Amino acid sequence: MEKRSTSYLGSPVEDYDVLIIGTGMGGATLGYALARAGKKVLFCERGRTSWSPEALRGSFAEACVAASEDSHVHEKEILARAGRWSDEIEESSSGKPRRFIPFLGSGTGGSSALYGMVLERFFPQDFTPRQNFPQSGDSSLPECWPIRYEDLAPYYAAAEKLYRVRGGTDPCRSIESGTTLLPPPPLNETSRELFDFFTAKGLHPYQPPSACEDVPDCRGCQGFLCEKSCKNDSVRMCLEPALGRYGARLLEQCEVLRLEADRDRVTGVLCRWQGRELTLRAETIVLAAGALESPRILLESVSPAWPAGLANDSGLVGRNLMRHYTDLYAVFPKRQRRPDSSRKQIAWNDLYLTGKEKLGTFQSFGALPPTASLIADIEKDLQDAGARVRLALFRLARPFVRAFLRWLSVRCVILASLMEDLPYPDNRVAQPEPGPPEGPRLSIEYRISDHDRRRIRIFRSRVREILKPYRFFRFPQAENNKRLAHVCGTCRFGEDPRSSVLTPDNRAHGVNNLYIVDSSFFPSSGGTNPALTIAANALRVADRLLEEAPAGAEVERRVPASSRPCDPPGHPETRR
Repeated sequence: MEKRSTSYLGSPVEDYDVLIIGTGMGGATLGYALARAGKKVLFCERGRTSWSPEALRGSFAEACVAASEDSHVHEKEILARAGRWSDEIEESSSGKPRRFIPFLGSGTGGSSALYGMVLERFFPQDFTPRQNFPQSGDSSLPECWPIRYEDLAPYYAAAEKLYRVRGGTDPCRSIESGTTLLPPPPLNETSRELFDFFTAKGLHPYQPPSACEDVPDCRGCQGFLCEKSCKNDSVRMCLEPALGRYGARLLEQCEVLRLEADRDRVTGVLCRWQGRELTLRAETIVLAAGALESPRILLESVSPAWPAGLANDSGLVGRNLMRHYTDLYAVFPKRQRRPDSSRKQIAWNDLYLTGKEKLGTFQSFGALPPTASLIADIEKDLQDAGARVRLALFRLARPFVRAFLRWLSVRCVILASLMEDLPYPDNRVAQPEPGPPEGPRLSIEYRISDHDRRRIRIFRSRVREILKPYRFFRFPQAENNKRLAHVCGTCRFGEDPRSSVLTPDNRAHGVNNLYIVDSSFFPSSGGTNPALTIAANALRVADRLLEEAPAGAEVERRVPASSRPCDPPGHPETRR
């Protein structure tokens, strides 16, 4: 793989038009659009660059940890090199607090560098969530989002084009996509078998939209950094051209400590970079650090003007934490040959909106994580639960479990159910109790409501009936709070500053130059993959910011070749 220039930084103390904290789907997409229009953009990324020679590409970090002579010492370093979150967080919802490292991205691209590349639109009905859950109890589910599906539709189309999405048409959608996706690759033999099976059952399968180039021997690369540059993540499609063609700059391994602000403006961003603290400044500050880190930064930005944390007059910063409920199904195909499960080729949404109960989507999952990782997760869960007898028995059976999981990985295709959860104010990101410096700096509290537990049971029952007569194993993960799949909702947007953190244009209520464009802004979680909605909304916010700019600022600016770093290889614009 070619080395890419890392000389993307002019001076950390110079003034910028826009400073963006985070380079995932929200931050990189917004920064690309603004830099392309002539804005002077600085990205701050807490993690490392995915194109550095030290980056671990093409395999799970757990495989390297298992091979390490001292895995405990080197685990954090290996995770960081693999683009993974490497710090423990504390989860204190179920009695005794426990610590774990979430499976999230940390580095250029955020979680998009690890994602399975399904870029699905929300359904129009997702924008009026209360109608879908009339008996949602004490949830804080709003009647509707402050924007409509029609408002986001042109940006969905633009994001699909930007990320080169390819896929089929979902027959369960009542509104046409408004754009033509690139054609998907042909179904492999296993996918064709299941596609025909679901069709015969009266369902409406389709090939899900995927941000992946159609290259031979594609491995899907879900859960690890792609080594072939066929994954169209936010690094490849947005960050690289923003840096290489449009003059944006990047500070990697730059940890934002807090935002300094008066009553109505952010005046500085206090960071730790290269072993020293410095204050960065820009006209506009954008948080895109993810739905866990963005609220944490706001809560730690306490000042006389903001005693409860920046932009927290409503008291809702960090609250209404949501994650999707996901179960895995290992299904045995009827044709006795090793199934190809690397690509996500099948999905159906017949149980998404049934008219009686909103459940969720069912789709290809991709390959299982490494066996060593699965076994370590089970042991950690038993240890955290204090189940010493079951843990001892499991360790005795570990060789048999290992053999069983390896057998499944070569005999089964992995499918997944994905279901929306609802927002509750008590589900939140919080600051952990004071402790040693090496302790976790972030805590979550999350409980599944009785309403949602009932929906999980119904969804499982319906899927079980649909899969008959196939043999399958279900790996129930929906109730596991460590599975922070598609975490969102912790800085919701809305019209009323008393019941939301952000305005409909994603600006913080009461802070004129602060925006948040990661999944924190969701007032409901929808029931499908959120990445495309994050990217589409970032393009919408970019338009709003450019509308407010001085005349002429929206004209595309290309950096002269003599003054910009080498174009990073692999991006479509560079290839042209």
